[in-house]
Amino acid sequence: MAKPLKSDPPQSLEAALEELEKIVSTMEDGRLPLERSLAQYKRGAELLKYCQAALLDAQQQVKVLEEGILRDFKSDDREPDDD
Repeated sequence: MAKPLKSDPPQSLEAALEELEKIVSTMEDGRLPLERSLAQYKRGAELLKYCQAALLDAQQQVKVLEEGILRDFKSDDREPDDD
């Protein structure tokens, strides 16, 4: 029986991407038995879901910042350049 894969959540987006890259590389070799390939696929799907959630969270944070803080700076004190 194949050794079970770790199913712990990754520590970061970068760690998840690194693990996902290793899984893809291993699966592309085509040397894994079916049971191990299915386990790798399942772990890859979990990592993909984690990455998508992390990116969505980051996107929402940026949106909040853009709506509340990040605005074009317009100063009424400045005179236009006549160059």
